[in-house]
Amino acid sequence: MALPEFSMRQLLEAGVHYGHQTARWNPRMGEYIYGDRNGIHILDLTQTVPLLDQALKIVRDTVAKGGRILFVGTKRQAQKPIAEAAEKCAQYYMNHRWLGGTLTNWKTISASIQRLKQIDEVLAAGAEGLTKKERLNMERDQAKLQASLGGIREMGGVPDLLFIIDVGKEDLAILEAGKLGIPVVAVVDTNCSPKGVTHIIPGNDDAARAIALYCDLIARAALDGMSAQLGAAGVDLGALDAAPAEEAVVEAAVEA
Repeated sequence: MALPEFSMRQLLEAGVHYGHQTARWNPRMGEYIYGDRNGIHILDLTQTVPLLDQALKIVRDTVAKGGRILFVGTKRQAQKPIAEAAEKCAQYYMNHRWLGGTLTNWKTISASIQRLKQIDEVLAAGAEGLTKKERLNMERDQAKLQASLGGIREMGGVPDLLFIIDVGKEDLAILEAGKLGIPVVAVVDTNCSPKGVTHIIPGNDDAARAIALYCDLIARAALDGMSAQLGAAGVDLGALDAAPAEEAVVEAAVEA
């Protein structure tokens, strides 16, 4: 495998260059703005291309060293691609809503994850001995906990890197990451501040095609890092060719 490649044409077709209305701009993003068209700011893709490439390398290197990546995107159009991308590369995600203390109070979050696992076990065993009302309440708790914590239930500790769509909406996640010194790779639109973002990807954070493109590239970069990690550990990737490349890498990672 290799670091995923992309072209400026792909970015253009996905609408990555479209910012927000000029009246809503954040001056801190001024250096990444090429100009405006019909009252809409246009981002300078000649800067986005190398910055996105740099972000992909950071993701790959983090995973290659055995690090964990947390994908974060709770806005409606980001929820599905964020979850699918994280699952594709055996990483973790939060796509329902950011729970305060997810990073800075991991002990409490861990207790909630354990509660979810216990409920799963009880219900999987048939919920013997519970009344109908008790079972219904437990199923409701399970649904709430699964929505909030399902994507991080196997993370086992704070992540080594965050990948974020829409820094304006996920400001609490960035704040918590900053307190713990966890680097942040994030898509930053023209109406947002890049403060707290370690590796900026200037781009549209609303268009479905743009979000899908970012998530796919980040996931593939993580898979490349996993491939490098397994190669360094002496796992023969050639012996896994019978399965699709991505599935093979994930399976080998689980076995390792």
